Amino acid sequence: MNNFPLSVLELAVVRQGGDARTAIESTVEVARHAEKLGFTRIWMAEHHNMEHIASSATAVLIGHVADKTQNIRVGSGGIMLPNHAPLVVAEQFGTLETLYPGRIDLGLGRAPGTDQLTAMALRRNNMATSHYFADDIRSLQTYFSSDNRSSQVRAFPGEGLPIPIWILGSSTDSAHLAARMGLPYAFAAHFAPAQFREAVNIYQREFKPSAQLDAPYAMACVNVIAADTQQEAEFLSTSLFRMFMGIITNERKPLQPPAPLPPFNQMPEVYNAIQTMLACTFTGTKETLAPRLSEFINEFHLNELMINSPIYDLSAKLHSFSILRQTL
Repeated sequence: MNNFPLSVLELAVVRQGGDARTAIESTVEVARHAEKLGFTRIWMAEHHNMEHIASSATAVLIGHVADKTQNIRVGSGGIMLPNHAPLVVAEQFGTLETLYPGRIDLGLGRAPGTDQLTAMALRRNNMATSHYFADDIRSLQTYFSSDNRSSQVRAFPGEGLPIPIWILGSSTDSAHLAARMGLPYAFAAHFAPAQFREAVNIYQREFKPSAQLDAPYAMACVNVIAADTQQEAEFLSTSLFRMFMGIITNERKPLQPPAPLPPFNQMPEVYNAIQTMLACTFTGTKETLAPRLSEFINEFHLNELMINSPIYDLSAKLHSFSILRQTL
C-alpha cells in the first residue's frame, strides 16, 4: 500500500481568532506541504453564505494555490455546476489550464453548496437548473472539445484543452450518472457517508468506458486526524466534532480549538447525528491508522483517497498529513 494515491480537500475554513485571509494562507501552506509529501492533488470546494468558509470564489482560489505550488494538481471539489453557466466554467477552467498546464481538475457537483435562499440569489429565478446537470456536463465537454470549432459559441481559452472532469456526489444519483458518462467519481464520505457503500458499488458495477476513462476510477473523501499518540489524535478530533455539532444545531462558528466535549446526556439526537456523520472518520496514530485505512481502501476497491483534516492548529494539521503519508 506504499505510495497509494492520496489527495487533500481544503475548504479554507476560518479558525477561531483568524479571518478569511489567514484561512487562505493556511490553505496555501497545506498545499505546499502536501506537494512535498507527494500527494496527487488538492481540491477546494464551492460554498456560499457561510461566514467561516473562504472558498466561495473557488476558481480564483484554485488559481492562487496553483500559483504558489509547482507540481501538485489543483482543482475543484467541487464547482456546483447548477450555479453557473457551463460556458463561464469552461472559460474559467480553460484559463486556469492555460496558466498551469497539466495541473487543473474540474470536479462538478449538483447541490447548491448553500441554503435555498442563497441558491435563489445565485441562480436568479432558475431553480430548476439542477435537473439539467447531465446536459450541462455534456455542454462543458463540448466546449472543451476540439470538435467544437464549427460552433457559433466557443470557449476561449478552453477549447481543445485536456481538462479532466470528475463527478462528485453524496448520493446514489451521482453514482449512476458518473458510471453512465464514464467519468471518475469522488464521494463525499467525510460528511455524508450514509450512501457511500451503495454509491460506490453502483458506480463500479455500471461503469461504461468513455473517451476520458477506460475503467472506473473511484475516490472517497474521508476525515483523517493523525497524531503521535492516540490520546492526542482524539483530542484534536474534538474540533471536528464541534464543527459537526454546529452544522446540526445551526450554530456555526469558526473552527474551534480542541477542548473537552460537553456531556450529551440532554442531546442524544445531536450526538447520534454526529456519530453518523463520523462513520468515515479515521483518528489515530500511524500504527492504528494503517490497518484501518488499508482495509477501507481494499473493501471498496478505491483508486484514491482524499483527506479532509479540520485540525485547529496548522502545525498539527501538517504533521497529521506527514503521518498519513507514512501510513499509506
